[in-house]
Amino acid sequence: MYVVCKDHVELAIDMFVDEFEDAPDVVDLEHTKFIDWEPPVKCEQCDHEARFLIV
Repeated sequence: MYVVCKDHVELAIDMFVDEFEDAPDVVDLEHTKFIDWEPPVKCEQCDHEARFLIV
């Protein structure tokens, strides 16, 4: 699972495929809310706002 900004979506997808050998789901965090989980505010790769969840 990766939480990244728009600039790092491709990198996160590549990392996911390398690790799990399967295509991930890409969730837009602006349009999705979770009951028991609050996503990180910052991208895992930089200091930009986290926008996508790659799972």
